[in-house]
Parts: sequence; structure tokens; C-alpha cells
Amino acid sequence: MNTSKKIAIGLGVAGGALLAAWLLTGDRKKKTKEFVSKAANDIKNVFNNEDKKKDDSDVHYV
Repeated sequence: MNTSKKIAIGLGVAGGALLAAWLLTGDRKKKTKEFVSKAANDIKNVFNNEDKKKDDSDVHYV
């Protein structure tokens, strides 16, 4: 990997860390936790509904 790629990755990681630190401080902490938990529940519901929608009524011959 060349130097510019390493710098770009480092800036991306540092930016993500700063964003996470900002979101988890002060009054934003409660709102951020609620948002993340709501999004996680929505994702779980999507996967659970996909599992229920699978219809295996076709006959499989061997």
C-alpha cells in the first residue's frame, strides 16, 4: 500500500472516531442510543419477516 492510501484510511478511521465521540457525549448520547437501537430492531424485523415469507410448498422430486 502506498502512502496516500494509508493516509486516506487513517483520516477515515480518525473521522469515524471523532464522529462517534461527538455523538456519544452530552445530550446527544440518549438520542444516539435510541436511534441505534431502533435501527437494529428494524433490521431484525426485516430479517424475521423474510424468514416467514419463505414458501416451501413446491414438491421436490428426488
